[in-house]
Amino acid sequence: MTSPRPAVVIVTGGSRGIGAAIAHRAARDGYAVVVNYSADAAGAAAVSDGINADGGTAVAVRADISDPLAVAGLFDAAEALGTLAAVVNNAGITGNLIGPLTDVPADVVRRVLDVNVAGLIFSCQEAVRRLSTDLGGHGGSIVNISSTAAKAGSPGTWVHYAASKGAVDVLTVGLAAEVAAQGIRVNCVAPGSTKTGLHAAAGMPDRMARLRPSIPMGRGAEPDEVAAAVSWLMSEEAGYITGAVLPVSGGR
Repeated sequence: MTSPRPAVVIVTGGSRGIGAAIAHRAARDGYAVVVNYSADAAGAAAVSDGINADGGTAVAVRADISDPLAVAGLFDAAEALGTLAAVVNNAGITGNLIGPLTDVPADVVRRVLDVNVAGLIFSCQEAVRRLSTDLGGHGGSIVNISSTAAKAGSPGTWVHYAASKGAVDVLTVGLAAEVAAQGIRVNCVAPGSTKTGLHAAAGMPDRMARLRPSIPMGRGAEPDEVAAAVSWLMSEEAGYITGAVLPVSGGR
């Protein structure tokens, strides 16, 4: 008797931080997990190996999501593992700098938009092609990871990044309406300041501490708290929710 194929979730940018937390939570929820990465092979391997060691199923797959051919290959790898059920579009970059918009080099602007906007679009396109009941799929869930920076604008720090995350919010709303009748729910989680290496990578390791007084709950988010919101949006409990942008921000 043939065993049923496992339900698979793709987590883009899954090698560290929020993406790693989402991958581990998805595995605990019973998904086989494709841990996508672009450069951090060691981090992705650590996440996938950890899931497998805990009795789950995971593979690390390299793909630059700004390349649509690489995205198609990523989805092929997921379908080789089992039945695609969900996609979490977590991959995103700031350009690893902090400062006013006038100081952001053109190549950084282009790369941030290539990953955060074009890459998101390419991944969503491929997800719809594979999940849509109109196209022979079984339906499923797409969860995009945005940021509360999309509302605040991040003046003096990451205006270019905030603008890219505004695009994530808009795409979520529009695509949700477009594919609702095709068995696909599209939602978004917008984390606030979260305890990851993002700030240190941009050259400001103390930024979380400086932001803390402006957060009503008095602390930054843990990556697992963001992952819990993603888990809920992918679950049947959120079966009538699509087009939502859920802030996980401690009230900020």
